[in-house]
Amino acid sequence: MQASLRLFDTHAHLCHPDFEPDRAEVLARARSSGVQWVLAVAETLEDTQRNLELADRHPDLVQPAAGLFPTRLDLNQAEALIELIRRLRNKLMAIGEVGLDYWKVQAEAERELQREIFGRFLAVAAEVDLPLNVHSRAAGRQTIEFLIRGGARKVQLHAFDGRAAKAMPGVEAGYFFSVPPSIVRSRQKQKLVRRLPLSCLLLETDSPVLGPDPGERNEPANLMRALDAICEIKEVTRQEAAEALAENTRQLYGSGR
Repeated sequence: MQASLRLFDTHAHLCHPDFEPDRAEVLARARSSGVQWVLAVAETLEDTQRNLELADRHPDLVQPAAGLFPTRLDLNQAEALIELIRRLRNKLMAIGEVGLDYWKVQAEAERELQREIFGRFLAVAAEVDLPLNVHSRAAGRQTIEFLIRGGARKVQLHAFDGRAAKAMPGVEAGYFFSVPPSIVRSRQKQKLVRRLPLSCLLLETDSPVLGPDPGERNEPANLMRALDAICEIKEVTRQEAAEALAENTRQLYGSGR
């Protein structure tokens, strides 16, 4: 690997139980593979608190986010997280993962609650000026429309699973789309990257899932697999791609805490 490459994992679940046995080794491998920092996203209030603790232990590598996974339809927990975000805004890099999931949530009444919770996170993101790290499974078009209507400015759509045409309004709004290592086996992700400009792409792993090999645990050290796929599709060198993606990351997230 070229020593000058600087990679940023903008979406990973570092507090997932799959990492309990060897989290320190996972982080060490990330660092040795060129990863500058990992954005640790949260699915619950407990996840958020653990992310903050992990970031305190690894301040040079872990960047914490606070969020509530879209299938957790819990207004009380959402409000507790919003209060935490207001209180600890200077310790957080992002709000996420939040968003819409129409794959698992199909009843309209539950979808309405999901939109209500997402709307509250949009509002606090604007209030505290933090980027949104967004889930949109089976709801890509609806999520982008919701974000645009809500006036969201700083947005990352992680592992977008829709057609490229559905992503274009997000591109026009200045949103970023992050690419996981599963692109090596996903025709949908390959088509998305082919269509979207390099200037709106980011890297992610979504560890421990969405790895290059189905059924195997993914981790931040696999970020290079996503980078190489982007290079091949865009016909650019590793250096060119890494520099462009690093600049995109800086635009959305700055240089870290």
